[in-house]
Amino acid sequence: MLAAARSRYLLDLLAQVPDPRSRRGIRHPLAGLLATGIAAVVAGSRSFAAIGQWAADAGSDVLAALGATRGAPDEATFRRAFALVSADALDAALGAWCWTRAVRAGERLVIAIDGKTVRGAKRKGGKAPHLVAALAHGIGAVLGQVAVNEKSNEIPAARELLKAFADLAGAVLTIDALHTQHDTARAILERQADYVMTVKANMPTLYKQLKKLPWTAVPAVSEVSADHGRRARRTIKAVLAPSWIEFEGAAQVARLRRTVTKKSRKTVEVVYLITSSNTDPETLAAWVRGHWEIENRLHWVRS
Repeated sequence: MLAAARSRYLLDLLAQVPDPRSRRGIRHPLAGLLATGIAAVVAGSRSFAAIGQWAADAGSDVLAALGATRGAPDEATFRRAFALVSADALDAALGAWCWTRAVRAGERLVIAIDGKTVRGAKRKGGKAPHLVAALAHGIGAVLGQVAVNEKSNEIPAARELLKAFADLAGAVLTIDALHTQHDTARAILERQADYVMTVKANMPTLYKQLKKLPWTAVPAVSEVSADHGRRARRTIKAVLAPSWIEFEGAAQVARLRRTVTKKSRKTVEVVYLITSSNTDPETLAAWVRGHWEIENRLHWVRS
């Protein structure tokens, strides 16, 4: 019943995507075509021929659940529909559906903001599109994305992305060092959300100021994880934000030390965090770890 309800809601969202096809001769509803094509891609199809074959093999019950009530569409039907449909409208519908599937951590939705160049998709000028995406921790699904203007950069694009969401109240947004900006912090707070921003050596003055805090006197919380022959220890210390921190709403600053050992080789990375949340250090460390994992997942998908 739950799976049926989820597919019904996906179909309701896809029904909002404008149908660009001529009304004459339409056999298959657009929402059913899109849902079936999406299911085929999730199942591993990588071409319109494969999508058509997946639909032909799916069976009537599966197709009916996906809104393809008039049998299996063929390859040409999928090809025409996806060539004509608005990519932005489809992206918005899928983002809204992924939003409903996002995992809550401590009753809060945690979202990573990250930007990547889409390789293998170069435009006529030879440049590949660069996208800034919002990804849900826990499932790694893209909730929304915007293209970066060729004459601009990721920073204003990230703020535009925030405007695309109807409701961010109560969410936590994890941000990498590039987006650790005063205006971005303000934009997040204006949406009734919290931020977790990373400070690295690309902000030398702030980095040195945070490094000089008396961390040796602060209690530490550590966790260890091991997988694929790799052992990682993460140690975090958090204190109230000093008065000289100029980020609006800053409640805490933290030092996070990550030591990774693989094949007897050890690497150490120390970053500093600024957050508007008063959460405990363990939760803060989990949010940052989730951001790193999401970032790596997005790197893989778009490379």
